[in-house]
Amino acid sequence: MNRQSTHHIAVCLSCRPKGAAVRPGPDLIGRLRAALAEDDGLTGFDVSGAACMAGCNRPCTVAYHAPGKAYYLFGGLTSEETGALVEFARLYQQLRDGWCNSVDRPAGLRYATLARIPAAMAASSEDADCAS
Repeated sequence: MNRQSTHHIAVCLSCRPKGAAVRPGPDLIGRLRAALAEDDGLTGFDVSGAACMAGCNRPCTVAYHAPGKAYYLFGGLTSEETGALVEFARLYQQLRDGWCNSVDRPAGLRYATLARIPAAMAASSEDADCAS
């Protein structure tokens, strides 16, 4: 993992379309890493595999997450969506809270969104004082 990574993209390694012999996750990871490395404007992303993200009915699933930002889970993806995934990475990196509407996402991902999960709210020291 890149020590300077602040944004993470996780790709399911278990997903496999019905009847397919090959799991697309490893290929998608390689393509994403290469595309992100070629884009000089995108730094601070770590791309890794995840054992399973429970999107089995819509393989292959990809998640974006970063501290203090909404998380996204996309499904039904192939290596053909690599460009859209990189475009979303660019958008996601620029969003302060990670929140965007479906019309703001690349066309290839608008109908691939399985979930948008709000960022966890960390308790402030003020909140901690009230609890005691």
